[in-house]
Amino acid sequence: MFQRIKYRLLLSYLVVFASLLGIFAIAVRFAFTRSLSEQITDKLTAIGKGAAANVEFEKGRLTVESDFRPQDLIASHQGLQWFDTQGNLINQQGKTVLTLPFFPNQMVQIQTGKVPIQVVTVPIITSDNGELVGYVRVSQSLEEFNETLQKLDLVLGGGIIITLVFSSIGGILLTRQAMQPIEESFQKLKQFTADASHELRSPLMAIKINAELPLQYPEEIGPKDAEKFQAIASATNQMTRLTEDLLLLARTDKIATQNKDTLNLTSILENLIQLYKPQAEAKQINFKFKLIASLQLIGDSVQLTRLFTNLIENALYYTPSGGIVEIKTSRVGSQLYINVQDTGVGIAPEHIDKIFERFWRADQSRSYWSGGSGLGLAIAQAIAQNHGGLISVTSQLGVGSCFTVHLPTS
Repeated sequence: MFQRIKYRLLLSYLVVFASLLGIFAIAVRFAFTRSLSEQITDKLTAIGKGAAANVEFEKGRLTVESDFRPQDLIASHQGLQWFDTQGNLINQQGKTVLTLPFFPNQMVQIQTGKVPIQVVTVPIITSDNGELVGYVRVSQSLEEFNETLQKLDLVLGGGIIITLVFSSIGGILLTRQAMQPIEESFQKLKQFTADASHELRSPLMAIKINAELPLQYPEEIGPKDAEKFQAIASATNQMTRLTEDLLLLARTDKIATQNKDTLNLTSILENLIQLYKPQAEAKQINFKFKLIASLQLIGDSVQLTRLFTNLIENALYYTPSGGIVEIKTSRVGSQLYINVQDTGVGIAPEHIDKIFERFWRADQSRSYWSGGSGLGLAIAQAIAQNHGGLISVTSQLGVGSCFTVHLPTS
């Protein structure tokens, strides 16, 4: 039980921590990408202004006198293009140039493809009268930019993985340390429950004997006294069953490996069917069964008998007259499946996960009947887990329930 809680706490911690790291990594990447893009834009704008300053406008014509060497532009994966006001290409330098149509109104453009390119368009303004005479379009390959982002992604991803690994180790240690006092308190509580249940046996037996003794001689006591002694005996029986159930639950972890032999589960189920058939007939319930012959497994016959007794009693109690209770067995590989299905009142979906809790009550339709301790399903689940299995349940209100016991053959 505590092992599952530890895993859930550790998983929750890692999910939250990984989410925070992911958000942080995304924020860092976004900020870095934006900053780097702005730097490239500023650099290309400066180059464009320098190229625009070397342009002469005479007699309605642009004359380009570039101070940029083509070799430098090629080495830097850059390109320059000059356009007139009508968008006609006047001149260009470098190999990294944009092939997209010229749009003077778009200052920044990005061309995707095998080689992504970013361009910045700068207007050419004459110094004499401030007239717009053309444009300079500066291109820059984004291969280096993308490589930088890939390196950043690797660093961030690797950092997150390494951090999660160390966080997992720390989380395991912290979870173990946090759960240790709870486990110790739980073990002390189980020991107290076992000791108290054991010590209650003797006084309860004494009360039961002394309450039943006068009932054997009804002529010596009055009718009212007989009713009181009967109530005492009934309450004593109920308290005895409760203490036995508490004692069994408190010791389930200690007896998990005791008294285990090779058993024929089919024989156990057949005996229980014969035992409860009169009760089913008295209630006019169709008690059906479909069993596979000789289902062999290793287990404790007393515990397994108690497990299926609780499930059968539960099904018979909650199934109204005229209903059906059916027991079916099957084998898949090394797993045995035993279904105890009824057409009873059913269980609400929000209560399915709670029915194996000790003393839990959903409503009056699922309340504990007279003489019951309210621990039957909790005991059944504990016994199944002691045998390396579990009990699952499907149910629908007003239709019925099906309890499936999963048990390994060895």
